Amino acid sequence: MVEKGRTCEALDLIGRLQTVLTRMDLDCNCREILSDALERFSNLESQRLSRRSLLRARDHKDRIDAILMLLSELDQLTENEKDRTVFVEMALLFDEIGRSAEAGAAALRDIEPPTLNCPSNDPPRPVSLLKR
Repeated sequence: MVEKGRTCEALDLIGRLQTVLTRMDLDCNCREILSDALERFSNLESQRLSRRSLLRARDHKDRIDAILMLLSELDQLTENEKDRTVFVEMALLFDEIGRSAEAGAAALRDIEPPTLNCPSNDPPRPVSLLKR
């Protein structure tokens, strides 16, 4: 969750900078150039943060893949296993998959969804990429 806080802080900072700098007493040409530069910077920062979240999600997917390899030993176990601690260890691996899955999902949710252009009095709505 710390990562999401940093993401919001970075985007909030960009927004505050845009507000302050675009309200400065600049001639029209400079104001337009500044606004364009701030918009480009904001887009690049959003892409950077999205890329970082995507890499975190991929890391969690790789962790889950590795744990699944360890869990493949479950196929060789029987209910007559003498060392009963192996079942506890396997259960812990399932728990770790759950934690990694939650962290990976959170990282993907941190990626800003595309929004629809809305009238100025309506807030932007996220676009769902899934067919229902």
